[in-house]
Amino acid sequence: MQPDLWREFAIALCLVFILEGVMPFLYPARWRKLVAQLATVDDRTMRMTGLISMLIGLGLLYVIN
Repeated sequence: MQPDLWREFAIALCLVFILEGVMPFLYPARWRKLVAQLATVDDRTMRMTGLISMLIGLGLLYVIN
């Protein structure tokens, strides 16, 4: 990878950390309940949710580029 790509990857990773931290920071009790509910979701549903999330992200990247 070129140095610019590493920088962009690092920026993207930082943005992921920021977005992931918003809910626990603003609503810790609600976040705790959500995590407890996620622990009860079966593997198939979790995988499908992850797949759909990745496909949406891929589609959005395609659209904006």
